Amino acid sequence: MKRIVPFFLALAAMSAQNKSFDVYEATIPQMRAALDQKRVTSRELVTQYLIRIATYEPTLHAAIAVNPNALKDADELDRERAAGKIRGPLHGIPIALKDNIHTTDMPTTGGALAFRGYTPPYEATLTKNLRDAGAIILAKTTLIELANWVAGAPTPMPAYNAIAGFGFNPYDPRPDPRESSDGRAVLSPGGSSSGAGTAASLWAANVGTDTGGSIINPSNQSMLVGIRPTIGRISRYGVIPITADHDTAGPMARTVTDAAILLGALESPSPDPKDEATRRCTPPPGRDYTRFLKAGALKGARIGIPRTFYYDRPSGGGRGGLNPAQSKSMAEAIEVLKREGAVVVDPAEIPSFTAPDPNNNFTRWPYCSGANQAKGHNQDCSINFAYGMKRDFNAWLATLGPGAPVKSLTELREWNLKHAKAGAIKYGQSRLDISDEMDLDQDRARNASDVAKDIRLSRTEGIDAVLNAYRLDAILTPGANGADLAARAGYPIIAVPFGMIPNNFGAQQNPFPPGFDPKPSPFGVGFIGAACSEPKLIGIAYTFEQATKRRVPPQGFR
Repeated sequence: MKRIVPFFLALAAMSAQNKSFDVYEATIPQMRAALDQKRVTSRELVTQYLIRIATYEPTLHAAIAVNPNALKDADELDRERAAGKIRGPLHGIPIALKDNIHTTDMPTTGGALAFRGYTPPYEATLTKNLRDAGAIILAKTTLIELANWVAGAPTPMPAYNAIAGFGFNPYDPRPDPRESSDGRAVLSPGGSSSGAGTAASLWAANVGTDTGGSIINPSNQSMLVGIRPTIGRISRYGVIPITADHDTAGPMARTVTDAAILLGALESPSPDPKDEATRRCTPPPGRDYTRFLKAGALKGARIGIPRTFYYDRPSGGGRGGLNPAQSKSMAEAIEVLKREGAVVVDPAEIPSFTAPDPNNNFTRWPYCSGANQAKGHNQDCSINFAYGMKRDFNAWLATLGPGAPVKSLTELREWNLKHAKAGAIKYGQSRLDISDEMDLDQDRARNASDVAKDIRLSRTEGIDAVLNAYRLDAILTPGANGADLAARAGYPIIAVPFGMIPNNFGAQQNPFPPGFDPKPSPFGVGFIGAACSEPKLIGIAYTFEQATKRRVPPQGFR
């Protein structure tokens, strides 16, 4: 805990206020009601959360930094409330941000050693939006370094960064005990965003970012509701990028209601001139997504079940399909949809998933992501992530001005090599390498061609095709499996907690030692919809959540 909590937090813990209101498992509406009724103050909320951080952070490694001004910010918001001024739906509510989102009162590091202690000269648009809504930015959450665009094959990076080390999952917060383990979590916390702190009630909710699944994966793994919105729904200005073609931020929370409130606060009231993509979707009136939280949203809704790959292994072989425990869970989820009055279309196959021609099959078209897909070996994968990282990371560095720790992706790679013995690149930097080898001029046409193929397979012959062919409102995907398709399309997906399955990842080839009993892994569902269909998806997700209420808090964090 010494790595992030200064002495003043210990003082805050010793001066804990009354516990008439307990933040453990408290929802945002419950906190707002308690604040309105004067049963709690924002200072008391922050103090309770700081105590929980001090208690559980050594186990979870959920935070990379804690806001030294959190209590001062809470006091200011308490004074405003007493004067009758309420900024917005998050007034006085503590929220955490992934540590690739700019704040000017805490460092923004991306978990990279080269950026340790670096505070950017401006705040992200979404950070300003949260402050305008009254949120207290309590902490910066840990992440896989640079949103998992440092090390791919041959040594892919687990949930780790060079500043904070390994992140852990509150549903089994132990290191992997197998001899081959390097100290990583036995139960992965998911993608490069972390949901551990929200799941364990270290703050009310958190903001993640997603390029290829880093909101949906960790939400699924931590029994959270995660919303990866349509590209452009939330401004990306002031967020360390991978590629603007796929990057977005989004909410991670314990309930659909909390996620809906946070989504509205993150969205700008009008397009952000610093992010042209924000012109794509029109916000609902007042940016109020809670108006779509209506029971019965599944009645008459047409939900498709894309069997090939997601549920069943393709007949020609290859990746895909579910194990028996996953299949049982999804069969139960489908029955819930039917009981709630949904029209379940089963199967509702996605054309690009069943196409016999590999050139037209989405499952045969990954993004290039490791040393084995360097130039000369990248014809069967999309170069967009690699190309976009060099283009957009360098552009982002330029916005930092003369104080930037490095001035280019090349400089970062060189810095990492010079500081390798200090732990800068524990798993190498193959993804940075294949990005930096891109020539932004000579490879522009190839990137444009790959982007066009990405769009065709994920949208035209993917999500749009299946939604239109069967007149669907959404498709239902298992666990976090739909994250890649939605991310490549730039379309919304909502993860909803549902069940638990055995954690037997890799156990067949590498068994756990005798006497070690891995705890079950969360396993939820995903609802994918058309561009800008967040209002409809939120209604569907809310009805499913209320009909099931399967989320359970992690044990040992009460």
